[in-house]
Amino acid sequence: MHAISAFMSETIFESYTNKNVLITGADGFIGSHLTELLVKSGANVTALTLYNSFGNHGWLDYIPDQIHKSVTIYAGDVRDSAQMFRLTRDYDVVFHLAALIGIPYSYEAAHSYIDVNVHGTLNLLEAVRSNRVGRLVHTSTSEIYGSAQTRPISETHPIHGQSPYAASKIGADQLSESYARSHNIPVVILRPFNAFGPRQSERAVIPTAIRQILDPACDKIKLGDLSTTRDFNYINDTVRAFAMIGESNNIEFGTAYNAGSGVETSIHRVIDKLLEITKCDKKIISEKSRVRPKNSEVRALVADASRLKKATGWTCETTLEDGIHKTIDWWRNHFANGLVRRNKSFSI
Repeated sequence: MHAISAFMSETIFESYTNKNVLITGADGFIGSHLTELLVKSGANVTALTLYNSFGNHGWLDYIPDQIHKSVTIYAGDVRDSAQMFRLTRDYDVVFHLAALIGIPYSYEAAHSYIDVNVHGTLNLLEAVRSNRVGRLVHTSTSEIYGSAQTRPISETHPIHGQSPYAASKIGADQLSESYARSHNIPVVILRPFNAFGPRQSERAVIPTAIRQILDPACDKIKLGDLSTTRDFNYINDTVRAFAMIGESNNIEFGTAYNAGSGVETSIHRVIDKLLEITKCDKKIISEKSRVRPKNSEVRALVADASRLKKATGWTCETTLEDGIHKTIDWWRNHFANGLVRRNKSFSI
């Protein structure tokens, strides 16, 4: 089922015309938007999606037909080293986004996170090394910093894994850095801060709140800790950062680059804005099951993205409020077209 594109920007990158690009995790939130952007920019895009017996390709099944038919889709798994070796031949750029990202599930299944996020990244690094890929863009996360010790957070901020998920991404980042140093692999690390927008999993706070606000089956809005702060970035800005770091001649391999607005906003303020825009008066309930363990909660995140700006010229172009409006509009369209699954767990 292919729906109207959620990618609002007309930004294209002519430097990608006829380039061969591989995106792992293309079936996910960020990956599907990056796929759209690079196809529109003229790239020859191969999308790796996680194999499943249902025969679907995640969010790639919802991108416009004219985009979808231009993408070569492979089902597979980054944990399969032989497949990664075969798949990564003859690419100018590989964007590695495939990962397990749900923080709550990482408390329950930490081995899975090491297997996918660490071993999977190692497989990509070895494949890129053997096949002489032009560039590997490895996806990190702001969660590797833990709660901000200094504000804003630059790439020199101490690394502090406060969840098994964060620990697995730290391991993947360190592997990427080590392969750049040890084997001269052209790998660069992009560290996005709290992307949000259409297609995001309801495990994240903005989509789970919007869904409950708009869903008539929900008489209350169940959330976790609203006092934490984050640096929220609309998805269009996040995928622009991927595209720009994938083409820039000014980046340093083996180095991490933050992508964030530099604006710190509390979850409570975001929820208030959602309620205001939607004119919703449902009661907010804080559930203990949605709250991270005390020493695992990341209290504050806000980016210093000056290194990325200097190297590529990237800055955020969408305000938080504009991004929220666009995301609400997408959810309303999703409801109107009967595309919302019946799911009352709303886990984050």
